[in-house]
Amino acid sequence: MFIVHVHIHVKPELVEAFKAATLANARASIQEPGVARFDVIQQLDDPTRFILVEVYRTREDAAKHKDTAHYPVWRDAVVDMMTEPRTSVKFANVFPDEAGWG
Repeated sequence: MFIVHVHIHVKPELVEAFKAATLANARASIQEPGVARFDVIQQLDDPTRFILVEVYRTREDAAKHKDTAHYPVWRDAVVDMMTEPRTSVKFANVFPDEAGWG
């Protein structure tokens, strides 16, 4: 698995618009065959901060995600909603292993 945590800080007055656009993207993303999981999480003590937890079956599937019809729509819709450019951290899973057995 290839995991990406995307950190996003949203302008306070645009949180609801950001959530709407991001949920539409997440619903489309989870339909991609290479996407194992796509979570949108919001920080409790600062609701302007979000993390997208994107879990892809392979690194190539993550690249394919950016070639979908819905990704550029989301990217372009939310870019001006952010207080700063989004950042990401990439991970490989250690447990459970790809077979799910640990």
